[in-house]
Amino acid sequence: MTSPMVQPFFDEPTNTFSYVVRDPDSASCAIIDSVLDFDYAAGRTDVRSADQIIAYIHREQLTVEWILETHVHADHLSAAPYLHEKLGGKTGIGARIVQVQEIFGKAFNAGTEFSRDGSQFDALFEEGDTLSIGGLEGRILHTPGHTPACLTYVFGDAAFVGDTLFMPDYGTARCDFPGGDARVLYQSIQKVLSLPSDTRLFLCHDYKAPDREEFHSETTVAEQRRANIHVHDGITEDEFVSMRQKRDATLGMPRLILPSVQVNMRAGEMPPAEDNGQVYLKVPLNFL
Repeated sequence: MTSPMVQPFFDEPTNTFSYVVRDPDSASCAIIDSVLDFDYAAGRTDVRSADQIIAYIHREQLTVEWILETHVHADHLSAAPYLHEKLGGKTGIGARIVQVQEIFGKAFNAGTEFSRDGSQFDALFEEGDTLSIGGLEGRILHTPGHTPACLTYVFGDAAFVGDTLFMPDYGTARCDFPGGDARVLYQSIQKVLSLPSDTRLFLCHDYKAPDREEFHSETTVAEQRRANIHVHDGITEDEFVSMRQKRDATLGMPRLILPSVQVNMRAGEMPPAEDNGQVYLKVPLNFL
């Protein structure tokens, strides 16, 4: 089985891992789950994290073919438009983005300029679709539950699972966002854990379990099946759903969910400027 080269980039303020995945036999690559730095208190964006990826791409003399999202993130803003401008590449996300756009388009009262058909992206992926990075072929697993549009990208022995799974000592993604479903997440996780046991799983986040001192971006199917505290082998669907629903009821909303979703549902573009030339992000009161 092909083993692509994977370079992680970690943004500690949002606990987010972004990745450059490379075809081992060419200079082609894809960027997965990029981060646009955002100072919420100041309402100020920055491209430091994206520039680290750009510097790596230039240093390694790579060609970007894809800029991919595993889902519409609720904890960080995507840097996809900036990376596309600087590096090229097509943008892609799950086809169920249209459900997310419908839910949050209404929440943010997005005007007629906001299309709810996913057309902000170059490609909308369905279960079983394929894509290529040079000679490296990838396939799509639709893995909803955290959100309706969540995908896992599988390239050779590497799978990029988004928020579906965390490190075994931390567990699994929450399911209480609009469109989330714990039972659906359990079924999606079983799909991921049906991959070969040595498949490398690359995570979108790590929050460090209490007894661990270092952040980790990577685990394996075998490690998850043996040791994931929420969904190891032997945990039934009903047991998982009960645990997940009780746990989710205790969680506060992510700090950046409101700015993140209204930007990320637009493929990382900001809302249009108002008549004074200023761009604004909205805070819908009592929506969540």
